Amino acid sequence: MIRLESYVSGRWTSGAGRATTLVNPATEEAIAETSSEGLDFGAALDHARTAGASLRSLSFAERASLLKAMAKTLHANREELLDLAQKNGGNTRGDAKFDVDGAIGTLSAYAVTGEQLAARMGDRRFLLDGDFIQLARNPRFVGQHVYTTRPGVAVHINAFNFPAWGTYEKIAVSFLAGVPVITKPATATALVTWRTVQLLVESGSLPEGALQLICGSTGDLLSRLQPQDHLAFTGSNATGSALRGTPGFASKGVRVTVEADSLNAAVCGPDVEVGGDLWSTMLRNVVQDMTQKTGQKCTAVRRVFLPHSHVAEFEEALLDALTGVVVGDPTTDGVTMGPVSTASQLRDARSGIAALAEGNRVAVGGAQPIDGRNAPAGKGYYVRPTVIVGANDHTHDLEVFGPCVSLVAYDGSAAGAAAGIGRGQGSLVSSFYADDRAWIGEVVAGAAPWLGRMLVCGSKVADMATPPGMVLPSMVHGGPGRAGGGEELGGERGLLFYMQRTAVAGDRVALGKVFGTGE
Repeated sequence: MIRLESYVSGRWTSGAGRATTLVNPATEEAIAETSSEGLDFGAALDHARTAGASLRSLSFAERASLLKAMAKTLHANREELLDLAQKNGGNTRGDAKFDVDGAIGTLSAYAVTGEQLAARMGDRRFLLDGDFIQLARNPRFVGQHVYTTRPGVAVHINAFNFPAWGTYEKIAVSFLAGVPVITKPATATALVTWRTVQLLVESGSLPEGALQLICGSTGDLLSRLQPQDHLAFTGSNATGSALRGTPGFASKGVRVTVEADSLNAAVCGPDVEVGGDLWSTMLRNVVQDMTQKTGQKCTAVRRVFLPHSHVAEFEEALLDALTGVVVGDPTTDGVTMGPVSTASQLRDARSGIAALAEGNRVAVGGAQPIDGRNAPAGKGYYVRPTVIVGANDHTHDLEVFGPCVSLVAYDGSAAGAAAGIGRGQGSLVSSFYADDRAWIGEVVAGAAPWLGRMLVCGSKVADMATPPGMVLPSMVHGGPGRAGGGEELGGERGLLFYMQRTAVAGDRVALGKVFGTGE
């Protein structure tokens, strides 16, 4: 059995004590074990703060080259990583590609962002926010807002569903900002993350202290964070709230960003023609979000809002599309959807489906156990693709992290659509399918405050729009309210979490030379 070691203070270390076992969720076979007991987290933080200065000293161009080298290393070992993702994550090969290629693509995208910053800033390692502001009658006395890298450590706590993409979308941004990272994957699916860090360490491309890995519990790590440090968390709202309340965070000013629960929605506008292009695009996106990664995406559609007149026809079309889904061991030919990733996720999905079904109609699927194709009888964490017609209080309050959607009727108005979105109390993304510009304008104004990202899909872009569940490095990823209130990615915007904005006032000529504005 593989023993996953942590990489701290520049060396690989195996924790002591009782180990946690990692399993193949398709068969429940034990495949690895790990423990972080006995690790010196204080020393890990000191190492990052001291040795991590080598990362801060790099220019944007040099950081871009680092990200490019990291992407190249992961791509060179892509096949191995895909195999591990199937074994430890319950992914089909397509799902594994979505995760691994997402990591490689995000590193590459931020390498390009770094090159663009270098072209604009030269060898300077700060960012300017706006132009000079005249502060006195004499135009010589001005102010300038500037972003500089905070000399701390970024602790990244990642969710189980994207051990590659989720890890490296955070690392790419942090590294480009010049901040060293201690990354902690979810233990149950840590195999892919562990192997990627191994590969990067072996490549020799990482500056000393830039990246450390914890496989297992974080112990007392978080209580040791200081004012210039950062915590980026992806997971449940309850855990995110608890982390925000870590003793000392408020008094020390530790920066925290959280990506949490999200009751994302797809909304059918009243002008959408049944069976038309927009209808087909919406149907395709809903099916993909239900089944890709077995519905275990923070951006997956959970609620589908349909005008009353469209519910029955969309239900029929959706059930027809789902008949081709084959649930089973994802390494088996013909299987199109694997298991959920952990035993606890299986329990939560089944109980959640039962709660959503209260007083509603289960059109297909349900909470009953199911055996997966080519899996041992009674083994594996399998869930049926489930469609529930109708809504109850749980529909707008409980996220089932699995292959389940609720079809909810609404009155077709933009105000009704926005109100439905708002009942989710904050989401990462929702998609709107319509051509009526007046309706679109009203729904954007009403729904945007509850969303981190919106897909407005009309007929002219239906064949080119990315699916709503696709997280793009150039667009902000995060959401208000129950979605955690955080923002990640968004091109250069992502760097700002790791940087300090300071208002600098002084002589226009002197500051112009310092900031390279040519004043």
